Amino acid sequence: MIEKITSTQNPKIKFLQVLQQKSSERRKAGLFVVEGRRELMHCIEQGFQIDTVFWCPAVEVGTEPMPAIPQGVRLFEVSKEVYEKVAYRGSTEGIVAEVRVKPLSLSSLKLPENPLVVVVEKVEKPGNLGAILRSADAAGVNAVIVCDPLTDLYNPNLIRSSVGGIFSVPCVACNSTECIEFLKQRGIQILTAQLQDSHLYYDTDMRQATAIVMGTEATGLTDQWRLAADAHIRIPMLGRIDSLNVSVSAAILMYEAVRQRSL
Repeated sequence: MIEKITSTQNPKIKFLQVLQQKSSERRKAGLFVVEGRRELMHCIEQGFQIDTVFWCPAVEVGTEPMPAIPQGVRLFEVSKEVYEKVAYRGSTEGIVAEVRVKPLSLSSLKLPENPLVVVVEKVEKPGNLGAILRSADAAGVNAVIVCDPLTDLYNPNLIRSSVGGIFSVPCVACNSTECIEFLKQRGIQILTAQLQDSHLYYDTDMRQATAIVMGTEATGLTDQWRLAADAHIRIPMLGRIDSLNVSVSAAILMYEAVRQRSL
């Protein structure tokens, strides 16, 4: 029998809201929140363990089918009032889940023989990182490594903007020193995106094992990465503005690697 929750003061609902709002609580509980049918379906397909599902049959839904909830998952039916209290998105599909964190480390990354990796250093906005993961999935990138992260990898904004990319692309957080050592040991060339002392990105060979490294829009990459790089690459800027959004730049560079590797 499915338990019904009709009060916004229910302890389970309060705990769900805490998980949504506080990264410290997500780390402590080993749980994060996924909202939306498509996102939850990707989550299940990639082997994440679903802990609890909150379902509201009273809200309007789109065309996405209800994902098959694995056996043993706790399922609660919530009222429309309760769901509107916890729904993170304006447009909603009537489902929110608490999911177990599946920690990944550099040592656990399984890369193919000729990998394409994206590295981002100190990217602060979860929406940007989510967009990078979405593009990484589309471009067939083998891993995204987040160095010295300033945002939680399971931030609800990141999950939403990645449209499930956080689940389908192996994503690891570490510091820059660990990442550089990891790449060097595996013979993966390091291409840093920067304006100074750089070559046009399409003149650089990305057919071999490659890591494309991006920094923040405001300050770019630290000297540690610039010194570790095998080559510095840039996207031509023909207007008055001297920078692109980091997720846009990353997508351009990823697809150049795709283009070169398809020749």
